[in-house]
Amino acid sequence: MNRLALVLFATGALSAAPADDRGADREAIRAHIDSIFKAFINKDAAALRATHDENWRGFLEESRQIIRGIDQYMKATGGAAGPYGMTDYKMRDFDIIFHGDAAFVTFISEVGVKTPTGLSHEVLRIADFYTKKDGHWIQTGSNTGLHPESLADQMSSQQPLSEPLKKSLLEVREAVWRSWFANDQAQLEKLVPADTITIEPGSADFGNQKAVLEGAREFSKSGQKLVRLEFPKTEIQCYGYAAIVYSTYIYELEHDGQRTTRSGRVTEMFVYRNGQWVNPGWHQDSGG
Repeated sequence: MNRLALVLFATGALSAAPADDRGADREAIRAHIDSIFKAFINKDAAALRATHDENWRGFLEESRQIIRGIDQYMKATGGAAGPYGMTDYKMRDFDIIFHGDAAFVTFISEVGVKTPTGLSHEVLRIADFYTKKDGHWIQTGSNTGLHPESLADQMSSQQPLSEPLKKSLLEVREAVWRSWFANDQAQLEKLVPADTITIEPGSADFGNQKAVLEGAREFSKSGQKLVRLEFPKTEIQCYGYAAIVYSTYIYELEHDGQRTTRSGRVTEMFVYRNGQWVNPGWHQDSGG
């Protein structure tokens, strides 16, 4: 065989070789990921632990810090225990790239989840890091997050408020009112932020934080004192980190021994920012 023939043969052999001959590794990793989903569905804590490396690193949906090691991972997931959790799943998209005995896996999965309020549907966007040890692939790290589709659905759907959050919301609602009547400027600035917009009874203009603070100062100068404040009826709608509070109100003022009672309805907007409810807007009407 002459030199030209050898070159042609070698070129043909290279072009015929598959660009990525790692089908067995792909199948092994995909089966491993399936086993993790099944461990969650079957609430099999032993299988869940066995599918993750001792030095696992990564994030789950609710993570606010890095999860370090299998023990932290099991604690963060609840060890797949409890009455709630994943009920089913299916893959929407799946891909892997390899670099030696390491693999980067990206996929989108639809999952069914049992929650205290019933069954829900989520779409997850996941990136897994796999390494091959003793001839077997194992998950060494992961970043699990909600797909934008599910994020948008959650933010636009009414959410139940936990009792602690509801309690803190109603406490802040009352604190805003009492701070205004007491002319507590520091508290008002904390709870009524700079982006506040208000509609007050009998006013043709929209108010803002500056107007709220000034109104509290003027009320203080009038010599009137709040002696009673009640919210006979309250309804709450919560969407994402925002809550809309619909209330009827009654308050009683005292001045020079005389008492005046006023009542009406109010719709108030609250937003949960940096671990604290704030009140950036309301629409109040007066019934007397």
